[in-house]
Amino acid sequence: MVHGGPFPASTDSRFTAVGPYAIKRWVRPVAFQNWPQDFLPDALKDGNPLQILRLVNGVYTDAAI
Repeated sequence: MVHGGPFPASTDSRFTAVGPYAIKRWVRPVAFQNWPQDFLPDALKDGNPLQILRLVNGVYTDAAI
């Protein structure tokens, strides 16, 4: 189901607030490239303080790097 407003907007599938197309409207992509370690979430820090399983440079790790 696609909701976009009154006719003719309701027949234009490019504008919607529900479904997979809504993701393109409401999501804000975020990149953490070259951020200082202090500002990164714990799950992304090089030291891996949460000890979670991660793929880093093609190698799985769950311990501190």
